[in-house]
Amino acid sequence: MGPDRPTVRPGDDRPSGRAGDGGLERLMGRVARGDHAAFEEVYDQVAGQVYGLVLRVLRNPAQSEEVAQDVLVEVWRSAARYDPSKGSARAWVMTVAHRRAVDRVRSAQAAATREERVARLDVRRPFDEVADSVERTLDVERLRRCLNGLTELQRESVTFAYYEGYTYREVAELLKVPLATVKTRMRDGLIRMRDCLGVER
Repeated sequence: MGPDRPTVRPGDDRPSGRAGDGGLERLMGRVARGDHAAFEEVYDQVAGQVYGLVLRVLRNPAQSEEVAQDVLVEVWRSAARYDPSKGSARAWVMTVAHRRAVDRVRSAQAAATREERVARLDVRRPFDEVADSVERTLDVERLRRCLNGLTELQRESVTFAYYEGYTYREVAELLKVPLATVKTRMRDGLIRMRDCLGVER
């Protein structure tokens, strides 16, 4: 069992004055052997800097506090991996912190990309049915008439999304309306287009 999960907050950047970097390296050796008191001293030495570095990467205080806590837990668990011949203990801890912060950014970006991909698929499936119907009949005038039968917001949303390739979010920004409104208008517009063009469900 390791020490209790630490809580890192902006105020934790106070200097303890208990050890310099050389002392920090000796403390890390004790932490590697499971010394809880040594870990508390390491915590006092680096917690503020860890939080500050993570905050500069994430720019979100709540997420930064969470990631900083994870970093300090990793320091406790992985202290034996620290090799003094490769650099100072402080540099090693900051490398762990930077890696964790970057991982969180990448994870958030990946999640956003997945959501956008799902959104694109969700709106393109019904439109594919409409497009196939139009291609079969080659009735361009009929398509124009059906588009004109939509409300202005529905028509603009459908046109931006399906003829100009914009995402839901981009359409919302272009039209200066909430994202939820665009999704609703897009869905309603597709239903009206399908009914107008006679596409079977």
